[in-house]
Amino acid sequence: MKINFSPPDITELEINEVVEALKSGWITTGPRTKELERRIATYLGTPKAVCLNSATAALEMILRVLGVGPGDEVITSAYSYTASASPVVHVGAKLVLIDTAPNSYEMDYDQVAAAITDKTKAIIPVDIGGVPCDYDRLFSIVNDAKHLFKPSNDIQRALGRIPIVADCAHSFGATYKNLHTGNVADFSSFSFHAVKNFTTAEGGAATWKHIEGIDDEAIYKEFQLLSLHGQDKDALAKTKIGAWEYDIKGTYYKCNMTDIMAAIGLAQLERYPKLLKRRQEIIKRYDEALKDCPVSIVEHYTDEHMSSGHLYLVRLNDATMEQRNELIERMAEKDVATNVHYKPIPMHTAYKNLGFSIDDYPNAYNQFKNEITLPLHTNLTDEEVDYVIHTFKECLGVL
Repeated sequence: MKINFSPPDITELEINEVVEALKSGWITTGPRTKELERRIATYLGTPKAVCLNSATAALEMILRVLGVGPGDEVITSAYSYTASASPVVHVGAKLVLIDTAPNSYEMDYDQVAAAITDKTKAIIPVDIGGVPCDYDRLFSIVNDAKHLFKPSNDIQRALGRIPIVADCAHSFGATYKNLHTGNVADFSSFSFHAVKNFTTAEGGAATWKHIEGIDDEAIYKEFQLLSLHGQDKDALAKTKIGAWEYDIKGTYYKCNMTDIMAAIGLAQLERYPKLLKRRQEIIKRYDEALKDCPVSIVEHYTDEHMSSGHLYLVRLNDATMEQRNELIERMAEKDVATNVHYKPIPMHTAYKNLGFSIDDYPNAYNQFKNEITLPLHTNLTDEEVDYVIHTFKECLGVL
């Protein structure tokens, strides 16, 4: 039995949607992309959604819509993938990384509060594994820091405080106090990469909550300009009779979603409730099987939040990094693929070159050194889940 870590769950429904898109003669941004945006906004309960070619692009475009740039500071977690941090560097702002709380994958919120200055223009929390952050605490922090906030564009002035810009790359479909992520933070970015619960092969989306005094359609149009060279008409709009002419409003970027990608997403969205339910079933099987093992696991489902069930993160209590790596190798020898989420950002060369050192993030390092991620995807059968459990326990030495 060979267990892959995270293959995409693609059926004839997705294949047929893509074929229809190809047959339609419209394969770039067009009617399917616009329809997916409408359906995502309806699903999440947001005013609008903007589909783009990645979550990284979505996060960068959000920062640009917010007017974040050189001279500004943006706070995010040291425990994440580079995509949570690199957009901050792309817009020219100063990246401020925060250690996790002890024995937690979330930022230390006390450290977040202490890191705020009059230059802070955004905080980017990360929903690791699909589990929502403590958004109430984050909003309390930025409200308490209103006296330090110096707005520099209309959206910032309308908010009157530091914006919360959630990295929801893992949490499409998750809820926090009965609200979907994407409709909790001020702005949110989602990933639809091939390994995600909901995929368009590559792709992502940006969403936001309505901001009093700000026109949602104007925000949407700003995203369109930023993501399509600053052109004031997309290709679909230019097909209307006599509508060939366009203007370039700025020397912007190119990160739009295509209708081929959107076709996959439309099919995935139709299936998504059942996909989330299956992930919940697998997580519950893992939870029950590992409850007496010397490991620490994440609570995916509580009274306050419901996870999207994207990753099953396990920490091997009191294990060293070498012991963790050996366990990964032993499981691979038994044909069970695992992974590690994440190697903290300050450990990577690019961020070392920016002056970061993992020595300043001891809690993040301790989370990483003994973390292993078990396979969690909707192609797994019950028999395969049982095999993963048996193999893990055997390699852990508890059988």
